[in-house]
Amino acid sequence: MRPVLTAASCAAALLAGACSTTTYSQLDGRRYHRAPIDTYPVAIVRVDGTSELRNPVLVEPGVRKITVQALPGGALRYGPEQTLTLDVKPCTRYWLVAVKETALASRFTVKVDHEEPIGGCTPPA
Repeated sequence: MRPVLTAASCAAALLAGACSTTTYSQLDGRRYHRAPIDTYPVAIVRVDGTSELRNPVLVEPGVRKITVQALPGGALRYGPEQTLTLDVKPCTRYWLVAVKETALASRFTVKVDHEEPIGGCTPPA
């Protein structure tokens, strides 16, 4: 009987924590819109100088300095990196993509492919 009570109390604690108001945003390096042939996924390498390994990346709202890496073009072994400044809104998910002239091009620009509100996130009043 003891394990059942412990599991139930843990579940109640998790639910209570999930109901608290948390404000965060997400950065995703995958393409949202699949139709444009000049956009490519990016790897989000650093946010405000801190290395990131996961996708999507959870960030605090505010002005963020984001470094992304595009797919390598031509004979390059590693893709080039580019840094952009983005004013991240609370409770918003951003899809970032590289825009290239061709798939073999090395140069690219970064753009927000799509942004949408995060469900269940409560922005500050």
